[in-house]
Amino acid sequence: MTNPALNPKIFERETAANQPQGAFEPGWGSPAADLPLNAFGTEAGAAGAATAGRPPVVAAGGGDTMRVGGTVSATAILLLFLMVAGVFGWNAVTLTPTVENAAGQQLYDAAIPSWIYVTYFATFILAMVTIFKPRMARITAPIYAIGEGLFLGSFSAIFEAYYPGIVLQAVLLTLGIFVTMLVMFATGTIRVTQKLRMIIICGMVGVMFTYLASLIWSIFGGDSFVYSTSGWGIGFSVLVVVIASLNLLLNFDFIKTAIDYRAPRYMEWYAAFGLMVALVWLYTEILRLLSKLRG
Repeated sequence: MTNPALNPKIFERETAANQPQGAFEPGWGSPAADLPLNAFGTEAGAAGAATAGRPPVVAAGGGDTMRVGGTVSATAILLLFLMVAGVFGWNAVTLTPTVENAAGQQLYDAAIPSWIYVTYFATFILAMVTIFKPRMARITAPIYAIGEGLFLGSFSAIFEAYYPGIVLQAVLLTLGIFVTMLVMFATGTIRVTQKLRMIIICGMVGVMFTYLASLIWSIFGGDSFVYSTSGWGIGFSVLVVVIASLNLLLNFDFIKTAIDYRAPRYMEWYAAFGLMVALVWLYTEILRLLSKLRG
């Protein structure tokens, strides 16, 4: 549920490894002030004060550092891979016509081929490799995007079979939320303070444990409100979509801070990977919410 890829400690570790001794200041646990904390847990603007009068800090390798343009390009490439693979995943689903709904639309029974599930578990392992080895993101992130696209395409085809038109609605809502959050972050309408960060993180952890508890409960034959179309089930999905939307702010803040601290160039691909994970989570939660509203 949460997005471990853009963990601030990973960015700090990878950046600090490419900086001269003492350049990455102040670190975690720096003195509190009236300024909000950035993604690395340091005071916004404190780094500039700490490095005043020093030469610019650059990554090892002659200034080959992370840039906004490079991160945007990497994100676009990964999303393109994901969408193209999604088409193949969609077409891999077997659809069997059943009946027409009240609106006269043809409904289908859908079956996902077993190899899609193998792909899903393989991409999960690949994601873990990417998180622990960010330097490999240039290679692992595109492969992950393809694998995730195959599963997401088949997953979407199932929903579309039962609720015609739902996938387009989910895609448009995901895009709208992404643009809205990006504009609000870029204009400073919403500032990512330490308090807001902790609220979002606690919310994501709460969602993760709720899904886990629901899974355990279902194993023992219990019915969970998490996937139900009751008021509680719909309310939970609305809450999760809100948390997933706010999570994008953390992603933007992490990326901005990494660029400000001149993270090494390969972190562009890692940041793009993390942002893609966040968008996939948001899309799937919107899809679940829409299906409950229509169910």
